[in-house]
Amino acid sequence: MEEWKVRQEIYHRTNPIHIDDLKQFKIEITKNITYHAVDYFRTKNKGWVYPSKSYMVGICYARWLAENFGGDPINYLNDPKLLYGNDPYFIEYSKDLKTYNEILEEITWNFDDTQGMCPDVKEYFKQEFIL
Repeated sequence: MEEWKVRQEIYHRTNPIHIDDLKQFKIEITKNITYHAVDYFRTKNKGWVYPSKSYMVGICYARWLAENFGGDPINYLNDPKLLYGNDPYFIEYSKDLKTYNEILEEITWNFDDTQGMCPDVKEYFKQEFIL
């Protein structure tokens, strides 16, 4: 098993309660996925808009996993268990190339991870991967 998956598994086995459990939030479903996903990268969004948030988190995780563990972010983004199977709205890159490419065209892999919701997601990422 890859190191990042081992770390993720350890985190989830030792932390059964998660602050981002979707059951405790009122979520909004959107058809304008790209717009809302890009907005998460740029502004501190006030709501839980899905599946846009899943795309944003997946892209963040893929980039940061590549930075911390090596490899190609697309390979991480293609892993169905990237978000540990906890996000029912997460779709792998290969299953929605169009939407992912539209988002990445706007933000690129070099997105500013100090903006929008990125700092919040990064804190959770660091906890989840024991970094």
